[in-house]
Amino acid sequence: MKVHATAKQVKVSPRKVRLVADAVRNLPLEQALGQLPLLRKRAANILVEVMQSAVANAVNNAKLQRDQLRIAEIIVNEGQALKRYHASTRGRIHPYKKRSSNITVVLESK
Repeated sequence: MKVHATAKQVKVSPRKVRLVADAVRNLPLEQALGQLPLLRKRAANILVEVMQSAVANAVNNAKLQRDQLRIAEIIVNEGQALKRYHASTRGRIHPYKKRSSNITVVLESK
């Protein structure tokens, strides 16, 4: 049985979150939760919260055992981007985007 948790509109770019997600994608659940706080990336704390939410969904809603869970997949998609402008010389502007992420963690029982 698969259980998932999602965090939407996280104010970290998807590229930065994917770096952290790739580091723990193939690890066992407990090892991934132990290793994420040691990474020096802002996205690591967000990923820990989403993974703990998925574990809570599995234990409380689906009545699965915590030690029987494993990470099936971690999906990081682009969220809505805020369009902003930076003032430049001679009255010009340079556009840029403040990107956000949608993170989904899917757990399954062994």
